[in-house]
Amino acid sequence: MHKIAYVLVIIGALNWGLVALGSWAGGDWNIVKLVLGTWPIVENIVYLLVGLSALWLLFMKKGEAGM
Repeated sequence: MHKIAYVLVIIGALNWGLVALGSWAGGDWNIVKLVLGTWPIVENIVYLLVGLSALWLLFMKKGEAGM
């Protein structure tokens, strides 16, 4: 589960970086939207999974640090 969450968070972070670069370059570089744009429900599920993965990693790391 941890590895899947890690990969999804990395994909999400890279996607957001590309969104920012694309915005500055005058384009739309949202890879998730480009790949899944014809399936908006699946696109939203990917975004939800990325967010849930970030929460998973946050809470798992919090537990490891003894916070």
